Amino acid sequence: MLLSLVAILILFTILWGVSVSLRNSSIVDIWWGPGILLIGLIYYFTSDGYPLRAQLTLALLAIWAIRLAAHVGARNIGNGEDYRYEKMREEREDTWWWYSYVTVFLPHALIAWVVSLPLYFAIVSLVPAQLNTFDSLGVMLIVIGLFFEIVSDEHLRRFRSVPGSDTRVLDTGLWRYSRHPNYFGEAIVWWGFGMIGVATGGVPGLIGPAIMTFLLVRVTGVPLLESAMVETKPGYADYAARTSVFIPMPPVPRTATPPAPAVPQPRRPKASDRLRRK
Repeated sequence: MLLSLVAILILFTILWGVSVSLRNSSIVDIWWGPGILLIGLIYYFTSDGYPLRAQLTLALLAIWAIRLAAHVGARNIGNGEDYRYEKMREEREDTWWWYSYVTVFLPHALIAWVVSLPLYFAIVSLVPAQLNTFDSLGVMLIVIGLFFEIVSDEHLRRFRSVPGSDTRVLDTGLWRYSRHPNYFGEAIVWWGFGMIGVATGGVPGLIGPAIMTFLLVRVTGVPLLESAMVETKPGYADYAARTSVFIPMPPVPRTATPPAPAVPQPRRPKASDRLRRK
């Protein structure tokens, strides 16, 4: 574990130096997945855990990491710096070169190391020397999580390719049932790795997916994106009111517009009224 910590710190320190040269801190997002894959590879090549479980975990991890890097890279490369880092750079223009290491690259490295705790138990453990129910549950969760990530990201890619999508809201496909189905899928993937770790008795490894879920829902995922969406997409408030924020659920039906209240009409005087007045 110490070797993997040193390795991830070295990797993200190098990336920080490259980002200063490029004036683009967004590369940290592209290397998030490969950085965690590096941790898994170090666990695999420096231990003699049960081979089938270790190889299965590493294969699933590689699929997750490479797909994520390819997706984020295709989205970011050639499009300038991500608006989050661009805003932070504007606020600390003179000191951003070193401040970005303390606030972006170093935290990414440390969080990647903590989140990957279940990988340690899944890859390094010698026992049990056979796959069990928790392994099966873990694989199933990872497959489900990858499905949500891949499908929702593809829906989002197609939506963004249509002119005028900058001010419209994506509310079809998986995005009809969750405002952040890709984040939901990411959390499920890590609970899957957590279950494989539990298969070896590595219950402490569940700290990793718990922290990942907390960050996605409360810190760096949903809150930052939601605030930006409300400002740029006029229909987002209505979408948010009827759509689950994280866990996919049937949307709340739109409230029908109530009919306008009837305006009382003045009563026409009857003949008897006219006679009475006379």
